[in-house]
Amino acid sequence: MTRNDNRRDKRIVDFIDTLFVEVGPSQQLFDLKEELATNMKERILDFQARGIDADAAFKEAVIAMGDLSGLVDDMRRIGQDTAKQSVYSSMSARISTIGLVSGVLLVLFGVLTSAMVYYMNISGVAAAGNGVFVVAGGVLVTYSFLTRETSRKYAMNKVRAALFALAIGLVLFAVFTAIMTHLAVGEMYITIASLMVFLLTGIGLFLFLVLTGTDRRKDTQRR
Repeated sequence: MTRNDNRRDKRIVDFIDTLFVEVGPSQQLFDLKEELATNMKERILDFQARGIDADAAFKEAVIAMGDLSGLVDDMRRIGQDTAKQSVYSSMSARISTIGLVSGVLLVLFGVLTSAMVYYMNISGVAAAGNGVFVVAGGVLVTYSFLTRETSRKYAMNKVRAALFALAIGLVLFAVFTAIMTHLAVGEMYITIASLMVFLLTGIGLFLFLVLTGTDRRKDTQRR
């Protein structure tokens, strides 16, 4: 990111934080701030694409966001309602736990099935083919882990978590494809070629997400 990008993002975060300065922290508030920041950034970029300078684009984006007092009041009530926060967090935690358990089981199923088929001496391709369950399990574990709220961090935005899961899935699928290709044709250059396509895309997406991420630590951890 350039210095101007960092300055723009900081202005957006500061503006949104100021709006909700009197609102108690909650996962719902964190999710809303993430959504508002994304929308505001898109509006600013749209205004700049029309030839408006950065400062004017920021002011136009603020105007375009409209009156957010209703959202502030809603978040203030949620911040004061510990019972509602507890229900929301508990439900999200259960969903995340189911995803984590299911993902781990998928990975184990893929590994154990591949080993079973391999020792049955059916074929290397048939054995490696079960690795697709490892790919699916890795994606599910990644998404479920990132969307899980902990005592130290808020859950990641679901769209962003899905992109992280996609990045991991692409890397795992690259390895899976390379193994399958090597067993099928036995040519190393073809294996490397099949690996490169998905591996580079996955790593590129992963690095982009890491470098553009936001701080999910709760306030108690920053003090």
